[in-house]
Amino acid sequence: MLDYDVEAARYDATRGGVPRARSAARAILALVPGHAGTLLDIGCGTGLVTELLDRPGLRVFGVDASQGMARVAAERLGPSVVLGTCRRLPFADASLDAVSAVWLLHLLPDAPAVVAECARVLRPGGAFVTTVDKDASHDMGSDVDELLAPYRVRRAYDGAARVLTVAAEHGLRRSGEARFTGHGQGRSPERTAGDVERGYYASALALDDDQADGLIRRLALLPGQQVPRPDPVYRLLALRKDA
Repeated sequence: MLDYDVEAARYDATRGGVPRARSAARAILALVPGHAGTLLDIGCGTGLVTELLDRPGLRVFGVDASQGMARVAAERLGPSVVLGTCRRLPFADASLDAVSAVWLLHLLPDAPAVVAECARVLRPGGAFVTTVDKDASHDMGSDVDELLAPYRVRRAYDGAARVLTVAAEHGLRRSGEARFTGHGQGRSPERTAGDVERGYYASALALDDDQADGLIRRLALLPGQQVPRPDPVYRLLALRKDA
């Protein structure tokens, strides 16, 4: 697992920057109810997406468990960012109109508990908007993806069916869906090899050390070492809380 305190300094530059963040923010806002006056972005990271969740009358908060990430986010968003865990959000029951979670649940073995916590803080009629099947979204059928395929984790923490089942247990019903492009996230062989080496794919690939070394060697044989393959297309679900 990555050390997100360390990653904070380079996160935006290596994750598609503003184009990717803007794409995500537009898709999220399209699923947030028009009446919403408050939105909490959990696992907000550097706040790059959070900052772009800008709509008249909508007050946006962010929370992240990494001190490094929260510090960068606070530079963008000020005191509306808090350091805290998405497993125990620092908000009262039924106090928010919307909660967003982008590129988060796929990292969490206890994702069901996080979904339950988001349901707790939502008002009736509020919406939880989250990415699902994140790792699978990166599979665009490229030569790089073909090399990764044998090691792909099949049971994702953020699998859509799993998220929908848990959500229903906590009074959240599917109310919409959107997709958006992860600009700047197309995999090149060279970058993918580096990510495998530093453990970036811990949630997506089941690899021991020997398998990782072998995969890195095979990636090095692909043509166009620095040429990004197609950008991923991510999936968002909106889950409305029962009135």
